[in-house]
Amino acid sequence: MSPILTADAFDIVTHSPAQTYAIGRRLGQLLQEGDVVCLEGDLGTGKTCLTQGIGAGLQVTGVINSPTFVFVNEYAPSGSGPCLYHVDLYRVGSYLEIMGLGLEDYIYGNGVTVIEWADRAREYIPPERLWIKLGYTDHMKRSLFLEATGTHYIEVVNTLKRDVYGAPTSD
Repeated sequence: MSPILTADAFDIVTHSPAQTYAIGRRLGQLLQEGDVVCLEGDLGTGKTCLTQGIGAGLQVTGVINSPTFVFVNEYAPSGSGPCLYHVDLYRVGSYLEIMGLGLEDYIYGNGVTVIEWADRAREYIPPERLWIKLGYTDHMKRSLFLEATGTHYIEVVNTLKRDVYGAPTSD
């Protein structure tokens, strides 16, 4: 299967957690304060692994774990970069619970917000964002489909696409 390469989207198959992490790390290097990354995918598809890589790219300190039971973890950078707000909506049962988390404060805050199970809060997600759908292709392989909405996110996707595939940055 050939990759989908458009101005605002592309897909990639990673062959190990290390590759998923590396994609996340490069993505984290490209993100900036106020960015929102939405992750969608079944359990075990690599959402937290990708987030750990994003954190490494942002140079955050501390071990990044899924905040399944606390809903939000905040990580400070080791340098002057933005914080990482890691949100997990897996156990959220209603929009009232989402509102109670203060999700909008994170999304419109001064950090990079990564939301696992973002499809559970579509109404709260800003129209400009990076949406990543993760899936299984086999035991070790994961598919990542990245779709950007908004000029800044399209630039991020084009840079990442060029870094991964050596593809031109515009179609």
